[in-house]
Parts: sequence; structure tokens; C-alpha cells
Amino acid sequence: MNELLIVGSVALDSVKTPFGNVKEALGGSATYASYAASFFTPVRLVGVVGDDFPVEHVELLKSRRIDIGGLQTARGKTFRWSGAYEYDLNEAHTLATELNVFETFKPHIPSAYKKSDFVFLANIDPDLQLSVLDQVDKPKLVACDTMNLWIRLKPEALKRVIKRVDFLFINEGEARLFAGMSSLIKAGRLLQSWGPKFVVIKKGEHGALLFGDKTLFAAPAFPLEDVYDPTGAGDTFAGGFVGYLANSGGDISDANLRRAVVYGSAMASFTVEKFSLERLKTLSVGQLTERVRLLKELSHFDHP
Repeated sequence: MNELLIVGSVALDSVKTPFGNVKEALGGSATYASYAASFFTPVRLVGVVGDDFPVEHVELLKSRRIDIGGLQTARGKTFRWSGAYEYDLNEAHTLATELNVFETFKPHIPSAYKKSDFVFLANIDPDLQLSVLDQVDKPKLVACDTMNLWIRLKPEALKRVIKRVDFLFINEGEARLFAGMSSLIKAGRLLQSWGPKFVVIKKGEHGALLFGDKTLFAAPAFPLEDVYDPTGAGDTFAGGFVGYLANSGGDISDANLRRAVVYGSAMASFTVEKFSLERLKTLSVGQLTERVRLLKELSHFDHP
């Protein structure tokens, strides 16, 4: 059934924005990506939590089509992150990072997961991403995400990862940093030349760019009146994108890739409307489909 394997972090986040705050809410790259992807396809989650991880979070993941057989429970505390945003909400200011059990996390891919058709390597150490690629058996499609920390600390390992993937997700600041140039178009093309078939540059409230050999697609973000918390929006975008592709059997035609970008953008727009996964908990397929329709309508025009 086009199962999607997602490997990344599961965390407890404490976030403060000008519009409120939460303490130790469910977060993590794999969490957001898995929840978003579950709207499209069955998900297999691999990560690690401590023995203090709340049972209600486990039940929430299970309530979606998320197989948590690969979610390890280690003795100790769950990974915790706390951050704050100012009014522009474009950049998180990290206040504290407590890796805890995540510090010694080594992804173990259960035998039942190794033949997953689709793999998404959420934002983790590129050496761990490589270890996952060494454990899976010829998936149809592999995607990865990353962050500025790994670009600065482990650029060569990260380059080895992206040589082995079909899709690289990266935000605009990270793309400029990794490529060493200010132009996003040039940066996207350079990153693509390093191995991945496609590069997706996430631009937050300004949408996303998709690069392929014969493709350059610019998609808008959905214009929102209220944004409460952008944490996890990029992970949700990627999860929605890859989940949509998995649901379509890995169709990478230009038309389907453009739809995947728009579905990812729509998923991310719901995430930021509330803290943590609170908005996604109440999201229906009908609401998602309607927002995709509105995105199409908002960006459509007739050429004379």
C-alpha cells in the first residue's frame, strides 16, 4: 500500500510567540512529517523517546495510520527543545536544546520496514541518514531534509546523503548557506547538480520552489490572517509532499510534482494556525481539499 518510512526526531517542545505559548507539547521533525503524511498514505515511524514520553502522544500517533513499531523507548528523558519567535515569525530563536536520549539515537530499521517503497529522512545528523539508507532495500523514492547545523558541521556527509536521494528539502537560508550564493535560483540549480533529482526550497510564508531537470515551479503559500506558531511547518510541508507522492505510487511527472508542492503548502498552512499539532488534530480531508482548491484559485490568471 505504498508505505512511507519516516526517520527523525520525536520531541517535547516549549514554544513562545507573541500570540501565546505552550510547554512540552508534542513536536519533532518525524512527528510533524508523519502526521502530515498520514493524510495520504500509511506511515512507518522510526525515532526514539524517553520513558517519560506521555502515553497520550503515543495514542495520538496510533490514531492516525502511523505504525510506531520503530519508535524506540530508551531509559531517560525525551528530547526537548524550547524556542521563541518575534512578530515576523520567520526565525526561531532557540532558548534551550536538551538532546537527552536523542543524543545516542542510532536508527534501527525493523525488518518489516526495510522494503518500504518510500523513505523520508527527516532532519537528523547526516551520518544517521546514511545509516538508514544502508538499511533499506531499494525504495522507489527517497527524500531528505536538513538544517543549517549540519550544513556547517557536516557538509561532506550531507553531500553524500543528497547524492543518494531523489528529493532534497531545504529552506531558503539553508540553501544560500549550503550553495554559498545569494540567488535562490542559482543555489537550487547547484544543489541539484550535487545529486538529487529534485530540490525543493521552502520559503515559509512566501511559498516554495521546485527544481528539476526540466522543471522550475514556484508555488505560493496560503495567505493566512492569523499565524500562531510556525514550528514544524517545514516538516509538515515535506511530509505532505512525500505522502502525496507515495499515495500516487511515486508518480514524478511534472503535473503530479506540482500538485505535491501545493498539497504540502496547504498542510503547512494548517499547522501554523495553532500550536504544536493542535490544528492538524481537527483537520479533515475535506478542509485540506478545499484549501488546495483555494490555492489554485488564488494563483490562477488568464493570459490574453
